[in-house]
Formats: sequence, C-alpha cells, structure tokens
Amino acid sequence: MQRQFQVVIERDTEGYYVASVPQLPGCHTQARSLDEVMSRSREAIELCLEVEKPPQVA
Repeated sequence: MQRQFQVVIERDTEGYYVASVPQLPGCHTQARSLDEVMSRSREAIELCLEVEKPPQVA
C-alpha cells in the first residue's frame, strides 16, 4: 500500500533545509540541499512508519 504525506520544508538561519511531516509527530530531518532533504525525508518517513507498527509475534 502506497501512502502520501505532506512534507513541510523551511530554511533555518544557518542555511539548512529542515523538513517535518505533520501527520507523523516527531518525524523530521535536515540537510544542506533540497534534493538531500527530500531523500532524507523519505527515509525518515519509512523509519517513523516502521516504529509505528506493532511488534510481530513469531
């Protein structure tokens, strides 16, 4: 299943791009370039969703 998330990107005072995902509290990342922050955002979303899943019973 493919899901879409809104990513909010802002630029901080030191020139870094800071991305956050409002639908996933605590899901954020930063980078020097837009390309890099988008790539890192995808990775952060995947990690946040992985943490959200209930543990698998063996």
